[in-house]
Amino acid sequence: MQTIAIDMDEVIADFNSKMIRHFNAEFGEHIGLGDLAGRTIQQLRPALREKINQMIGEPAFFSDLDVITDSQEVVRRLSEKYHVFITTAAMEFPASFTAKFQWLQTHFGFLNAMNFVFCGNKRILNADYLIDDNIRHFEHFVGEGILFTAPHNIHAGGYRRVDGWQDVAKLFL
Repeated sequence: MQTIAIDMDEVIADFNSKMIRHFNAEFGEHIGLGDLAGRTIQQLRPALREKINQMIGEPAFFSDLDVITDSQEVVRRLSEKYHVFITTAAMEFPASFTAKFQWLQTHFGFLNAMNFVFCGNKRILNADYLIDDNIRHFEHFVGEGILFTAPHNIHAGGYRRVDGWQDVAKLFL
């Protein structure tokens, strides 16, 4: 059986929608997802990078993210045909571990918790495919990187791209 590694934030968990809401409330701004247009929020507002990272670094920040549309159904179906691992570069925000683990158990509890991979650099992953929104994780990845479309990567190229979970289903099922 082939192995598919699936990123968490902005692939199965809607990080950006919460980030935008909290950013606007915290800093009195009115930006939307479209304002990212190929950038992260830290790149959009570099002067606030440290404060943004502090906000994201709060232990509970990741606890109540919305689930990306169709991800649960498609991941469940994928797990019947592939070895599926959920991977997250949690070491970027180490205090996020508990919230992310609980979120995964709540929303993807049909997967074995031993298939939740918390790491820093994803080059350690040994999978046939990695579905991720950040191309930096493909740089030394040994399998094929599949780019999951998100506002910050709309201009990125060089990888097969999926625009949502129905595209993932068409590709793998």
